[in-house]
Amino acid sequence: MTKKEALKLFEERKVRTVWDDSNEKWYFSIVDVVSILTDSVDGRKYWNKLKQRLKKEGNETVTDCHQLKMVALDGKRRMTDVADTEQLFRILSCGICNPAQYYYKDL
Repeated sequence: MTKKEALKLFEERKVRTVWDDSNEKWYFSIVDVVSILTDSVDGRKYWNKLKQRLKKEGNETVTDCHQLKMVALDGKRRMTDVADTEQLFRILSCGICNPAQYYYKDL
C-alpha cells in the first residue's frame, strides 16, 4: 500500500489524513474530526466513549474502522483510528454532537 500523508484544515484546525493508492481513498483521523466537531478538549476520550457505546449497540461501522500510524502531537508515529469518507459520515450520523446543538434542539 503506497501512502501519502497530509494535513487538511477544517475550521482552521488540522485533520491528519493518509492517501491509500491501492484503494484510491483518503483516510481521516477520527479523533481529529471528532475533536473539531464536538469542540472537545480531549477528542480521544470522546471518541473512545462513543466507540464503546456504538459497539454495545451492535453498530458495525465502528468494527470496520482501520488503524494506521500517524504523526501525533508529540511528533511520534502512533496507531490511530481512521475512516474513509463514507465510514466517517456513517460514524458522524451515529452520535457525534456538540453541546451547543442541544440549545437548538430545545427551540
